[in-house]
Parts: sequence; structure tokens; C-alpha cells
Amino acid sequence: MQRNKIRFCTFAIAIVAATSPRASSGDAWQEFATEVEGKCKQAARASIEFPHAVVDPFGSEHYGIALVTGKPKGTNGFVSYFCVYDKQTKDVELGSELETGDMRILPEE
Repeated sequence: MQRNKIRFCTFAIAIVAATSPRASSGDAWQEFATEVEGKCKQAARASIEFPHAVVDPFGSEHYGIALVTGKPKGTNGFVSYFCVYDKQTKDVELGSELETGDMRILPEE
């Protein structure tokens, strides 16, 4: 009787472990961030010289997210764009141009 309980528990644990979702590995998240960065920088190259992207390492459930910043082509200063990467279709979209100086990221003291 005791052996049957142990076998059943072992079997149940094996089934649960095999069917439960697993977290992506660090390498998979790094690949994801690299892909988001590359696609967002590519999309921004039409407007920005030498774009720089800061990527949310995991994004949201459905989207990768990055902030792309750089010097606008033909003018001085810096601008930023929010970039959204669809995890399913792998398409990217840029938001509207934001003047970096007007973003006021740091709180006033």
C-alpha cells in the first residue's frame, strides 16, 4: 500500500513538472533583447543618425519595448522614440518624436 502511494506521488509530480510552463533561459531573454534592439534601431535609422536603444529586458506579455535615442538627421539636439515590438508578428512600430530635453525623466528636487 505504501509503495503504491509513493509511486503515485512520484508519477503525479513527474506529470506536473512536465506540463508546467518553464521560465525562459537567460540566453533566450538575451536573444530577445538583441532582436528588439536591432529591429528598433533599424526602424529609427530613417530619422536618427546612429540610434541608441535601451531595451526592457523582458517587455510585456505581448510586446518588447525599447527607448531609442539619437541625433535627428539634419539638425542638432537629441530626440527619442518609444519602440514597440510585437512578439508574435515580430513587427516594430515607433511612437512620435520626443525631444529628449523635454522628457524630464529625473524628478525635480
